[in-house]
Amino acid sequence: MRKCIVLLIFSGILSEISAQESNNQVLPTEAQIKWADAEIGVMYHLDMQVFEPSYNFRNDFDYTPDISIFNPRELNTDQWIQAAKSAGATYAILVAKHNSGFSLWPTKAHGYSVKNTPWRDGEADIVRDFIASCKKYGIKPGIYASVAGNGYFKVENPGLVLSGDPKEQEAYKEVVRTQLTELWTQYGELFEIWFDGGVLPPEKGGIDMLALIQKYQPNAIAFQGPYGYQNNIRWVGNEKGVAPYPNWARADSTTSATGVIQIKGLHGNPQGEFWCPGEADFALREKAFQGGWFWKEGEDDRIRSLEDLRTRFDETVGRNSNMVLGIVVNDEGLVPEADVKRLAEFGEDVKKRFSNSLGSTSGEKDLFTIAFSSPEPVKYIVIQEEISKGERILEYRLAGKKNGVWRHLDEGISIGHKRIHPIDDGLFSSIRLEIIKSEGKPSIRNLEVF
Repeated sequence: MRKCIVLLIFSGILSEISAQESNNQVLPTEAQIKWADAEIGVMYHLDMQVFEPSYNFRNDFDYTPDISIFNPRELNTDQWIQAAKSAGATYAILVAKHNSGFSLWPTKAHGYSVKNTPWRDGEADIVRDFIASCKKYGIKPGIYASVAGNGYFKVENPGLVLSGDPKEQEAYKEVVRTQLTELWTQYGELFEIWFDGGVLPPEKGGIDMLALIQKYQPNAIAFQGPYGYQNNIRWVGNEKGVAPYPNWARADSTTSATGVIQIKGLHGNPQGEFWCPGEADFALREKAFQGGWFWKEGEDDRIRSLEDLRTRFDETVGRNSNMVLGIVVNDEGLVPEADVKRLAEFGEDVKKRFSNSLGSTSGEKDLFTIAFSSPEPVKYIVIQEEISKGERILEYRLAGKKNGVWRHLDEGISIGHKRIHPIDDGLFSSIRLEIIKSEGKPSIRNLEVF
């Protein structure tokens, strides 16, 4: 946690109080502020089970699919990223290595990678292509590389070899160190790094992940990153696209002291010691093959409806969380047309709902009012705190004036980067936000009505 000294003059006496003793001085880093503004991300999975659906590394650690089956003949990362951009995504995460151990870049750590497939004559590097496409279309790139599970090396969550052999564990640690060094040094600056299942610390058998990320990617956001990392974010506790409410960006812990993900306090804590906001991940295909993260033929009917995605947006971004939408890549190496269509529909829906502003305001005070020249049909009220100054607001109320009378519309506790309130109660001539309780002066970045 960053510290600063706040000078207070009281009765002519100068006092110095550290930020650890002042509620409002638990603040986001610059990277965390940019991440909150990004709001919508996507994630792509492409692994052996796309080509061999019966494969599951946990079912038989002695079996590894033959590397020759990996053959996404029409793979086009531009097509992936165009689909993401149409959905309104501003960042994208590639699962460079999932739990099979197969790697989508020509790693020097082992032979089970695209380098040794017949596809593209062994010259493939999907991570390179993905990063290039992100840059081409103005999408911030991220990388997921699972270290907690690896079927090829017989490793199970939280990152330990099944044999328990110390020599095998050391060998696996070197694989992890080599692969992450490659991913974090060969492809430029990353916006987000995903640690699925958390990070095993050195004293438990893992590598010094904190030192590695601080050396090579100190500005990246880390989902479930190593304990003590300044740019950590946390899981919201489900893969359904539903953030809890209240959902404070501050939390009592980021990961546990042992370095693995800690689920305690999914709501966060307005008095928490860390700025560690939640990220909500969910798959576009609901109740589908392997959680909907991987493509399987014949599951186009599992794609979430537009109405469902609308709700997911309001219950993630609208509850002070970013949403990460899992997009499948098929055995040809493309996002299926049905998914592309739904993503575009979702992007258009968000634009439509939040493009016709009826009025906005901002400032540091306890009462905000937006008045209309004539009664308007209000559908949404969006509130954003100025999170660079912390989470100050602890309780608030919304009211609307109808026929000259103020009527209670809604109320809340946490706001953070963004809180969306759907309103369905007819025409209003004014909207009012009243801050009931706060720590320090409330700072509203934007109050807007749609």
